[in-house]
Amino acid sequence: MANFEIIMPKMGESIEEATITNWFVKEGDQVVEDDVLLEIATDKVDSEIPSPVEGVVKKILFKQDEVVAVGTVIAVIDTGGQDSEASTGEKAEQEGTAAGEHTSEDTAPEEQPSRQETTEATASAAAVVSTRDRFYSPLVRKIAGEENISQDELDSIQGSGLNGRVQKKDILKYLEERGQKGGAAPDAKAAERAEKVTASVEGATGSQPVQPAQAASKKPSPQIQPGEGDEVIEMSRLRKLIAEHMVKSKQTSAHVTNMIEIDVTGVVSWRNRVKDEFLKKEGVKLTFLPVFLEATIKALKEYPQINASVDGDRIILKKRINLGIAVALPDNNLIVPNIKDADTLNLVGITKKMNELAAAARSNKLSPDDISGGTFTVTNFGTFQNDIGTPIINQPEVAILAVGAIKKKPAVLETELGDVIAIRHKMWLSLTYDHRIVDGALGGAFLKRLGDYIESFDPETGSFKL
Repeated sequence: MANFEIIMPKMGESIEEATITNWFVKEGDQVVEDDVLLEIATDKVDSEIPSPVEGVVKKILFKQDEVVAVGTVIAVIDTGGQDSEASTGEKAEQEGTAAGEHTSEDTAPEEQPSRQETTEATASAAAVVSTRDRFYSPLVRKIAGEENISQDELDSIQGSGLNGRVQKKDILKYLEERGQKGGAAPDAKAAERAEKVTASVEGATGSQPVQPAQAASKKPSPQIQPGEGDEVIEMSRLRKLIAEHMVKSKQTSAHVTNMIEIDVTGVVSWRNRVKDEFLKKEGVKLTFLPVFLEATIKALKEYPQINASVDGDRIILKKRINLGIAVALPDNNLIVPNIKDADTLNLVGITKKMNELAAAARSNKLSPDDISGGTFTVTNFGTFQNDIGTPIINQPEVAILAVGAIKKKPAVLETELGDVIAIRHKMWLSLTYDHRIVDGALGGAFLKRLGDYIESFDPETGSFKL
């Protein structure tokens, strides 16, 4: 019999684990290729996992609601071939990558865990995944953290293990070469520090899985006792993840919000004039948001520091503009798919892609690619007739724009005959930015430029005058 291992797939560049929300098969079931085996959920998207082979479900290793690391074996399918179970297990032990298992180099021989123990530890510890689909053992990841090796640097290291896996000797060699290239003497204590890290990792594998990053100790929250008549509602899985993501963002970035009120009369006039024809011709409804998105793209091109991320002490200016759009779901939760390379699309293209992503989000059909790789996010408070807000940055981005409700207001206009008061359509823009790398001058200048673009919109031509 040949055993085919089903691996917890990678669902995005920053995803390290997923929750099994439902199994559609049980042990002993016959499956064919593309039959749905299970449904999994991450903090970004829910997905169904099909079977890549035909056979019989021999073993299911994790139950519903269990959190499993990316790369971990979650089930075994008997395909009826000639390979033995022993050879399959031996191969997995040699590779030691998909489930984040330790090789003999990572763990002392007398302390090497069994395959079952390693799988259980990996399920709790979460395999470390890079943007190049590479997996790193907790030891390698911990050494990288101790030596301030960034993710990009780690991904660039040539591994000597099976399938290019980075081993301890590879990362130590890299540290030595990095010191030499920098013009300084090699760090003589790097190896000593690495050995201490090795000892701490190996010491933990016996009874407690090692987390790739240890969270700072937190004081327990005070216990809140519900009063008489109070209703207690358990948070949904998605709400818990959103809460964790928001708190992490506030702890990571120094949030500052700037606001500006702008005149959008030209945009309103144009949209009201062409919306029926647009729907008939393009097959989608035209809202105000695509115009604001197009203006945002123009402003981001002029201020690339806003389209960026922070990696330790480095600022990464993103070449691509992947514009995230916050979408409200039927259960009142939010998800942020993004328009890839939004700067390559015209107004029609932006409108169609925005509507496509919103529909996919509300029908739970977003792909992992749809919700990963965003560089800047726009959220529309105006949908709920809210004027102003202070949105929280969508990590690892450094800024987020909130668009308020459009309302008629009296405004002073300068004319050739003097100032007059007229009824205009006005709207607030709120920009929250990461004050670690974006100061008030930069944030204010970007927001002002964005407002200038929107106010310059010509209702006759449907384009920006600037």
